[in-house]
Amino acid sequence: MPRAILLILDSVGIGGAPDADAYGDVGSNTVGHIAEFAAAGKADRAGLRAGPLNVPNMDAMGLGAAIKLSTGILPPNLSATPKGGRFGVGREVSRGKDTPSGHWEIAGVPVPFDWGYFPQTEPTFPPELIAEFITRAKLPGILGDKHASGTTIIAELGEESIRTGKPIVYTSIDSVFQIAAHETHFGLERLYEICQIAFELTAPLMIGRVIARPFVGENAATFKRTGNRRDFAISPPEPTLLDRNKAAGRQVFAIGKISDIYAGHGVTHKLKGTGLPQLFDKTLEALEMAADGAFVMTNFVDFDSEYGHRRDVPGYAAALELFDARLPELIAKLKHDDLLILSADHGNDPTWKGTDHTREQIPILVFSPALPQGEIGIRSTFADIGESIAHWLGLAPGRHGRSFL
Repeated sequence: MPRAILLILDSVGIGGAPDADAYGDVGSNTVGHIAEFAAAGKADRAGLRAGPLNVPNMDAMGLGAAIKLSTGILPPNLSATPKGGRFGVGREVSRGKDTPSGHWEIAGVPVPFDWGYFPQTEPTFPPELIAEFITRAKLPGILGDKHASGTTIIAELGEESIRTGKPIVYTSIDSVFQIAAHETHFGLERLYEICQIAFELTAPLMIGRVIARPFVGENAATFKRTGNRRDFAISPPEPTLLDRNKAAGRQVFAIGKISDIYAGHGVTHKLKGTGLPQLFDKTLEALEMAADGAFVMTNFVDFDSEYGHRRDVPGYAAALELFDARLPELIAKLKHDDLLILSADHGNDPTWKGTDHTREQIPILVFSPALPQGEIGIRSTFADIGESIAHWLGLAPGRHGRSFL
């Protein structure tokens, strides 16, 4: 019985979606623009990387060809002719450009409702919500109460948070309520506790996630977010691919923030990791444990959190090159009937305005020793990815999407 491995390169989009104008994202192209900047010497950083974008393994799987199919333009130093596997483009039907929408749809469940969002005002949160949160969580108050970049607001308010015991509460253009607090001065378990309270209060507003953002350090110059992030998420409205594989008595390995995104549903093995190298190590570890019929799913969050939101082009390029350099390790461990898919959940163009996600199409790069190469075209929903994996694993078809295998 075959196995399936799905790697989500968080925010690695490949060109504006047809409805990008509704989001102010016409012209965004995460990988394409990184390649253009790199070829022009604008992604060089001493001690990190230099020169054109170098991702030969993903390119051999069809990355360049997928970008050309998505945008009509072949980025510098990428090829329009893959050397193996199948390539295509995913187009999202769920509204929004956030993590849960992308991941749920990939797993076969498009989002059938509109998420709640907070206005771009200051303060941004409803006063009654914050008052109830402070009362129930027994807090001396909060800091922030605005749209912000996570690293920026921690640098701005972290010292005051330590001094006053007030957590930092902020949001973004996505459907999120984020709470940052110091791991030791405030307490990690205490942070999780107040995030659970916030989740109960924001769920009726259809806020997709409450995210615990712990940090360490003693001043603005040394503050750093840790790997103990936790997402408290609304549950998918119907069984996802993960639920379906688990119900069939198979293993489901959720690596990184995957389990949080699906609110723990459908997961049999949960592996956490911090940073791209460790997440890749955990993926290889899961593959060693994966029995026949297993489904392994990893989210590589750093592309998004460390480089996309921070608009760090050299850092994003280096991360893509690091991931690409390790791909042969994974491919070497595949059995003859294993299926490997590389994809994304949305875009986050580091050359774009602002600091938020971009509404983009995604690459679908498919490889198996048992699969002849070819093109799968532009898919009308991300759910085709989940249905293709279901087909490969011998599961019954779901309600959304269609297999490209």
